[in-house]
Amino acid sequence: MSTPARRFTVSAPVKVLIALAIAAIVGLSLARYDPALALKVADVARPIGRLWLNALQMTVVPLVTALVIVGVNTASNAAASGRTARNAIIVFLVLLVGSAAFSALVTPALLDLVPRDAETIRTFREALRSPATAATPPSAAQWISGLIPSNALAAAASASMLPLVVFAMFFGFALSRQEAGRRERLLDLIRTVSDTMISIVRWVLWAAPVGVFALVLVVCAEVGMSVLGVIGYYIVLMCVIYILITLLLYVVARFAAGEPLRRFAAALVPVQVIAGSTQSSLASLPAMIDSARNRLGYPPALTALVLPMAVSLFRITSPAQYIAVASFIAWLYGFEIHASQYAVAVLLAAVISMGSTGLPGQANFMTNNLPITQSMGLPVEPLGVLLAVDTIPDVFCTIGNATGGVTATGIVARHTAPHPEPGPEPTEPG
Repeated sequence: MSTPARRFTVSAPVKVLIALAIAAIVGLSLARYDPALALKVADVARPIGRLWLNALQMTVVPLVTALVIVGVNTASNAAASGRTARNAIIVFLVLLVGSAAFSALVTPALLDLVPRDAETIRTFREALRSPATAATPPSAAQWISGLIPSNALAAAASASMLPLVVFAMFFGFALSRQEAGRRERLLDLIRTVSDTMISIVRWVLWAAPVGVFALVLVVCAEVGMSVLGVIGYYIVLMCVIYILITLLLYVVARFAAGEPLRRFAAALVPVQVIAGSTQSSLASLPAMIDSARNRLGYPPALTALVLPMAVSLFRITSPAQYIAVASFIAWLYGFEIHASQYAVAVLLAAVISMGSTGLPGQANFMTNNLPITQSMGLPVEPLGVLLAVDTIPDVFCTIGNATGGVTATGIVARHTAPHPEPGPEPTEPG
């Protein structure tokens, strides 16, 4: 009996990387051998890339709003289930804000070490038709008064993400106080909106190879070989940020969870190996539970609650990524980011991260980085190019997330009595 032939399939990230490579080869070759033709080809490809970016942007406001509302209710329900769950939610929030704040401090310092060519900045900006100046940062009084929108619909129409997220948080908390049946009916509607937007995002990402090809072709054709250096800087930056976050978690585990460094590091080795090889926090969950119970000695009932919650709600590297991506775009364009803008971005990154762990990888990158980048007054056009190479540092990202889950569990175990209630089923964060 003959065995049916296996069908060869290529994953979406690999398709995007292939499109990037082909676009880079074509664009750089045209720029080298026929610059005039390169500019003509770029003019044809530019609207295609812009159209693809617009299609992604159109889903951001309804998707982020729905995700925050659902995320607030999920966290509220978990916190209401017992003291252990409440402690876990608090630990998650503190670590997420800390991750974003760490990235806001470290990323600009790292980028200051990298040489920046003024001509490359100019041509890159012109290639993507980005604005020449960043948005003016608000004063402290403007920032505080703008936190709560006077008109939620106007905030949505102008894509003012921070007041919109604040409104969504108020709405989510108020919804969690309603009678259970009515709450679930409305939440079901909001989840339907979220799932519908995610379906649209998946359709748009199905065309990601075309959109990325167009964007990279334009940049390579007009900027030339220096674009490779820019992409290389980005990849190295993200890997360094993820590694630093992971190393910092060992320090957090030592002082906040009381874990001896050698024992903690040894217990995490199998977890990190699986996380790095699968690039999936959910696939790492069995190893996380085994290490937490058998190597670190945490109570089985506690790990059964906190670790699934961590996989479902908590990705320590995500806020750091959002801040680092925005900082890189600011560095690339020569824009100065003020402390008030970073303050907005840090809070926004923590909230959005906790509400969007169920998104697939590429959708997560675009949907979550767009509002952070917009809130800092930066152009979003480079995100399409950065999406193409985000798969490379994602190995270190997943290792950091798995390490963060075990670290958070250790902190909760140290400050919580045993015998928590069973936790929610985890969802795949991508």
